[in-house]
Amino acid sequence: MNPRGLSRRDLLKSASSGFGYLAFASLSTMAAGAEPKRSPLAPKAPHFRARARHVIFLCMNGAPSHVDTFDHKPKLAVADGQLSDRPGRIPGAKLMGSPWRFRPRGESGLWVSELFPEVAAHADELCVIRSMHTDLPAHPEAYLMLHTGSSQFIRPSLGAWTLYGLGTESDDLPGFIAVKPTGRNGGAQNYGSAFLPAACQATRIGTEGQPIGQARVGNIRNPQLQPAAQRLQLDLVQSMNRGLLERERVHPGVEGVIASYELAFRMQGKLPTVMDLARESAATQRLYGLNDPSTADFGRQCLLARRFIEAGVRFVELTHGDWDQHRGLKAGHARNARAVDRPIAGLLTDLRARGLLEETLVIWGGEFGRTPHGQNSDGRDHNNKGFTLWLAGGGVRPGVAYGQTDDLGYEAVENPMHVHDLHATILHLLGLDHQRLTYRYAGRDLRLTDVKGVVHRGILA
Repeated sequence: MNPRGLSRRDLLKSASSGFGYLAFASLSTMAAGAEPKRSPLAPKAPHFRARARHVIFLCMNGAPSHVDTFDHKPKLAVADGQLSDRPGRIPGAKLMGSPWRFRPRGESGLWVSELFPEVAAHADELCVIRSMHTDLPAHPEAYLMLHTGSSQFIRPSLGAWTLYGLGTESDDLPGFIAVKPTGRNGGAQNYGSAFLPAACQATRIGTEGQPIGQARVGNIRNPQLQPAAQRLQLDLVQSMNRGLLERERVHPGVEGVIASYELAFRMQGKLPTVMDLARESAATQRLYGLNDPSTADFGRQCLLARRFIEAGVRFVELTHGDWDQHRGLKAGHARNARAVDRPIAGLLTDLRARGLLEETLVIWGGEFGRTPHGQNSDGRDHNNKGFTLWLAGGGVRPGVAYGQTDDLGYEAVENPMHVHDLHATILHLLGLDHQRLTYRYAGRDLRLTDVKGVVHRGILA
């Protein structure tokens, strides 16, 4: 007898009509997992000693302007109003000095714009890469390149490769979570698994344009059965799934369903607790800016990210945008920076206080930069030849600026770092050799960095 007196027929009927709740991990784990004895999410040893165990990627969708944030250009200020000799697609464009003042911060003396006063207080923890470049100055292609290493083909995301290489530390949560990912610029490809096992793609929480406080994971509760009865139902369905697998011997779809149902059953008990920010103290909530409407949304994302990695999630991506200011740069960048400055500073403070920063690689940046010349009187155009992002924690050198763009900020001229190099370096920090982390597909041993990528050891602690 089961807890609700349900017969085998009742359980099967419930399974056929309402069993979808157990698959709420949905596209994150349904299609092509691995057999139960060797799950693709099982923890794996790195290729060599890892400096970082977790990643939090703070993705600024739309491309922040490097010359207005973390790449100080005094000569651009002097040349303000002069005709640009590299106007790109804007004939007659004039150079535009930054509307914001820069000053050196911390003992390291890193130059940071007044747009980020609270992040600037962490200057001695930042490794600012000022020599990034990518292939194309178009959002969809550059965004996909940043996330998957390819702008032309459907490829696994950085988070999926990380999960494939290392597995997860939690049996009760997804190993890769994307919070409020954009539906544009490639959409789900940016957090997908492509040809890797489907369990390696992200579980999405929230959507672009939706307040994160309203985000819910669908079907997290089963209104029909209590946990004990759910377990009986799951055991029955899984026995049939395993019977089919024994008969057919190889069936990736069934293997994926088995793994998906088990994870989904465990998640319904764990995920709501991890996402309950009311469990945090009032001081912690203030630290992340949850008490200020202008910072509360991204503050909740950052606090969720800390709670996720603390619970064993391997890779968390947070998305904020739109930073694409072709006009209205001063108002748009000021609004965006205000929304993320305190939450990011709070995240760094909290990670440090909890002893998590050393093992967590924090990444901040967008898909490319913006031009030193103006556009539409108060805006900047796309610039793929030189831009900035920064890293913190996770084994990177703190308090340094790595690489340079030219005097005006058009192009990377010192220690240029392509996105392939960035990916190779991130994997290295995680203990993974980007040349050895491969997957056999369509007759090739494919990897995140394709046939390129160099680890920039100058940023390693």
